[in-house]
Amino acid sequence: QRKNPFSSDDRLASKPAHTQRGDPTYGRPPEGSRTEQRGKDAHSHVGKEVEELCLIIRRTGEVGEDGHVSVTFGQLFETYVTISNKVVGILLRARKHGLVHFEGEMLWQGKDDDVVITLL
Repeated sequence: QRKNPFSSDDRLASKPAHTQRGDPTYGRPPEGSRTEQRGKDAHSHVGKEVEELCLIIRRTGEVGEDGHVSVTFGQLFETYVTISNKVVGILLRARKHGLVHFEGEMLWQGKDDDVVITLL
């Protein structure tokens, strides 16, 4: 229903049709909108947090025989939680981008304190 017949608001009639799967704009906010800008700002903020996490791993970790810097999750959690309470989410994002490696899908404080996180 493109226009409500009981409304005199013509803005509804000028709305673009919904995009279909496969369309490059599918699932994306309109170009130039405030929603698009908020998404870009959030993406930039998370990117900066991932960079900061990598720097903290490099600073607090130890260089192994393979040349990679490693730190345990417990040690990283204690250091990073004073900066951000989103340490696990940021670790997952860093792993998604191939910056760190650790075993398991999710890390839990206390239970996974001995899991080694390696900076790639």
